[in-house]
Amino acid sequence: MANQLKVAVVHAIEVLLERGWSQRRIAGVLGVDRGTVARYARRAREPANPAKAPPGSDEASTRPAAAPAGIGGVSPGARTDSNPAVEAPPGSTGSEIRSPEESGGLRSAGPGHRSARPTKQTSKCEPFGEVIEAKVDQGLSAKRIYQDLVSEYGFEAKYHSVRRFVRRLGQTRPLPFRRMECGPGEEAQVDFGRGAPILQPNGKRRRPHVFRIVLSHSRKGYSEAVFRQSTEAFIGALENAFHHFGGAPKTLVVDNLKAAVLKADWFDPDLNPKIQSFGEHYGTVILPTKPRTPRHKGKIEAGVKYVQSNGLKGRSFSSLEEENAFLLEWENSVADTRIHGTTRQQVGKVFGEAEREALLPLPVERFPFFQEAQRSVHRDGHVEVDKAYYSIPPEYLGHRVWVRWDSHTVRIFDQRMQQVAIHAKREPGRFATEPAHIASEKINSVERGAAWLLNKVSLIGSHAQHWAEAMLAERGIQGVRVLQGLRSLADRHPGESIEKACQIAHTHGAYRLRFIRALIKREAPKQEQFEFIQEHPIIRSLSDYDELVHASFQE
Repeated sequence: MANQLKVAVVHAIEVLLERGWSQRRIAGVLGVDRGTVARYARRAREPANPAKAPPGSDEASTRPAAAPAGIGGVSPGARTDSNPAVEAPPGSTGSEIRSPEESGGLRSAGPGHRSARPTKQTSKCEPFGEVIEAKVDQGLSAKRIYQDLVSEYGFEAKYHSVRRFVRRLGQTRPLPFRRMECGPGEEAQVDFGRGAPILQPNGKRRRPHVFRIVLSHSRKGYSEAVFRQSTEAFIGALENAFHHFGGAPKTLVVDNLKAAVLKADWFDPDLNPKIQSFGEHYGTVILPTKPRTPRHKGKIEAGVKYVQSNGLKGRSFSSLEEENAFLLEWENSVADTRIHGTTRQQVGKVFGEAEREALLPLPVERFPFFQEAQRSVHRDGHVEVDKAYYSIPPEYLGHRVWVRWDSHTVRIFDQRMQQVAIHAKREPGRFATEPAHIASEKINSVERGAAWLLNKVSLIGSHAQHWAEAMLAERGIQGVRVLQGLRSLADRHPGESIEKACQIAHTHGAYRLRFIRALIKREAPKQEQFEFIQEHPIIRSLSDYDELVHASFQE
């Protein structure tokens, strides 16, 4: 069975292709095979085809993904002079990220640094340790160092001994972090922190969460206090931020909070379907960071600390609305007017001059809020929503499906988030059943109607059809079941016998099914019709009777 991409990954590939990203860059960012990206690129160039494979299906097995490259202003595969092997993970723009040390590659090492890993025996390279370290500093490979040791010092050990020694040297040398920057409108980073306490009327203090989003290029931010980190609160704060900015960023780097990510995975995370739909509505791609790696979103980590230490520290409010009003004023009067410590430019000015116009335009309508949950399809082919029941195609019997509903509509989706049914919202205890959702085997012939039954009876023969039409005209609605019985006779008797019986019964005007059964059993002959004759040898003429009557009266 071929591997299948998740809907979120497919959507990300399609959106990034539309924005002109190279296939190599998309493959690096999302951690998928370049051939898979190329396949979706070809599919996007093809004309619309109704038989197109559903999104999320991939007919080619994907290779194990390498750690993706960054998505900021530096394209994937970019090198630095100090470390040509370093690549940055997605979502790590503007923050300090460390290159993976588990790759086992060559690392630079300075004199005096030895491996901290204990060894069972002394390496044969120990006498040449300073020489090897010096050559490592020159950027020479382990193979070259081994060749030089053999030619210059008469080294007698094997090459693998040198390679292990060089590898241990590299493990003791941490590489410098790499900063990633991106262009205007390319990225925003999102996270939560602790907000200022709310003094409630009963005297208790309640501390909310503070949501913060920072545009990676200009460092323009938006903050909002919420009591819960639910999916609905997260989407509401994001939407308010987009309208505050006047547009949406092309990519959104989020932490692996449960409101957005169902299952954290560096290469193939499971996004909350509602978050995925929100991204599709605004045209932005959701990119979760690597689990337990806060440096991949360094801008927002610093942004949350900034709003806590500068805006909210030492303050308290009487309501959530009062705190949010203060945060909005603080963003405009303080955060936007500051000279940022990294960019050395005024945040609001950079946003207004360079980034505002680069954001994606907002849709006409806001994201439609709905409730969402998974449901199991019952044995009767329905799912339960708010104590009402809604039908679904029979092939989903016993499966788990996603249901989204609001006050007017109930939509049902499969596990790939493709809509399979839609219903108007019903009152509790009511059923909404579409005729197309009833299995054909479960629809009896009476439900299909008299016209359908007459059409089936006509397949037996013309005499059966004439008898059925006359019977239905005489007996009315009661004749529907008679049609069903006549049709069932074809399963047990030859069509010729039924035709003959219907012909005889029709001539007698017998429109009961039992007559047809009896005629088939007896094979009764057709009723004969006789014509009256005018003359016959044994029949006297009328004149003879006239004379007899006249003679009788004379006597």
